[in-house]
Amino acid sequence: MLLCCCFLVGHAGLSFAQQDQSALSRKVVSKVVPQYPSLAHTMNLGGTVKVEALVASNGTVKSVEIKGGHPVLAQAAAGAVSKWKWEPASHETREPVEVKFNPR
Repeated sequence: MLLCCCFLVGHAGLSFAQQDQSALSRKVVSKVVPQYPSLAHTMNLGGTVKVEALVASNGTVKSVEIKGGHPVLAQAAAGAVSKWKWEPASHETREPVEVKFNPR
């Protein structure tokens, strides 16, 4: 299952997709929209950044690891995902997230 939400920020179109890898995947309860880097806007740069969030049992993000994507966009994506909140669970989980940046 693929869950998508679209957001617009300034001159940038952003969309998020969290891939449901297993029945144990957790639902995101709040998201922070990444700031589209000004350098990326100047370069008319878009693309997808893949990250993996280590989520504590209470739903807060303990760490974010960048798995792929353009370096100009990667830090913005990781910074935003680190502020996301997932539903509580009995144990910590690793949640794959894709952040898509679309230049406008």
